[in-house]
Amino acid sequence: MNRIDQRFSELKAQGRKALIPYITAGDPAPQYTVGFMHALVEAGADVIELGVPFSDPMADGPVIQKACERALKHGTRLVDLFEMVKEFRQADTQTPVVLMGYLNPIERIGYEVFADKAANAGVDGVLIVDMPPEEAGEIGPLMKSRDLAAIFLVAPTTSHERAATICAHGQGYLYYVSLKGVTGAASLNAADVAAHLTPLREMTDLPLCVGFGIRDGVTAAEVANVADGVIVGSALVNRIAENTQTPEIIPGQLKDVLADMRSAMDA
Repeated sequence: MNRIDQRFSELKAQGRKALIPYITAGDPAPQYTVGFMHALVEAGADVIELGVPFSDPMADGPVIQKACERALKHGTRLVDLFEMVKEFRQADTQTPVVLMGYLNPIERIGYEVFADKAANAGVDGVLIVDMPPEEAGEIGPLMKSRDLAAIFLVAPTTSHERAATICAHGQGYLYYVSLKGVTGAASLNAADVAAHLTPLREMTDLPLCVGFGIRDGVTAAEVANVADGVIVGSALVNRIAENTQTPEIIPGQLKDVLADMRSAMDA
């Protein structure tokens, strides 16, 4: 069983919701990423989304855009992420890791090379923001044969018909974008999220996880009441941005943000 499926099965048995933090690999420099990943697990992360730095992250707001710039300035490449995950796996063989990014870097190294390296490194899932299911015909089977879950996005503007198509192709969990806009947006309405998740539950048995706009324990708990998982990115990446000159304190900063969310969700 894929580690993502295993983790959600365990959480369901425990009556708990998944906390899924996102950080951009290589931010503020590549040597810190693995330590940040371990800190997130210590603070209560159930799954880690590791962002692939890209020069044009169109779905992301200024916070993650700047994180990508810092990572790219230090030369962080997609192949470096495989080494990071390998190093992470030396101490943690249980926490699922999802690579999240855009199609261009994957196309550059080739679909089969990507799938092989990701699987060999210990990656469990891949979320390619700008690759809808209709365009996954070549890479999809390669990932499936290597037990890499193909995770897709659903937005508030997604039609019922398209949502059904996405659900039919999705694996691992479904990433529901909570609002119209980019990552790091300020407003989130849990009642509106709940209304959009209801029809999705009729289409799929996949866990429904919600991201965009979750910034603290209060919003995390509100979303956890209606979803199977809470995804937080900009709130964490912002802490990294605020402390680039003192990277040694960043793990503690990440723990503070995530532990607050974990406590609120569990309460």
